[in-house]
Amino acid sequence: MNNSKHIQTILNGSMHSLKSILPSSISFQSPSILSEPYIQKEMGVLIGLLGDIKGRVIIDSTSDVFSAIGAQMFGMPLEGEMLESFTGEFGNMFAGNLCTHVGTEALNIDITPPTVMVGNTKLFGFEKAFRLPTTIENVGILTILFTIDE
Repeated sequence: MNNSKHIQTILNGSMHSLKSILPSSISFQSPSILSEPYIQKEMGVLIGLLGDIKGRVIIDSTSDVFSAIGAQMFGMPLEGEMLESFTGEFGNMFAGNLCTHVGTEALNIDITPPTVMVGNTKLFGFEKAFRLPTTIENVGILTILFTIDE
């Protein structure tokens, strides 16, 4: 499988993963290519991808959006350390579902433990990235970013 096929599989798997873990209507905008740096403004989670493709997935949004996702999933809004912990766990759920889904498409990837990023963060060190803007009904906007190392 070539890199462009891998990327398409990962983008499709991301849409599938979000739809399977979130109890909301989700709409996706067209993916776009991004060059460094990427600036995260408030809160996100970074998970490394290893295997047939190497890179990182970053789920970026605001604390209000992550809290609203927690409220939809668990019936109560989250804040403080609970919100930070949930954001890492949300990244794990997303990436675990992604691994399972792309595995059915003959793409083998594994993930690293999540790194939660809080505050303004500028990300460097990637050749190119693919940005998938996502709108979750009654919650807000989430950006999924895939950086590719090669």
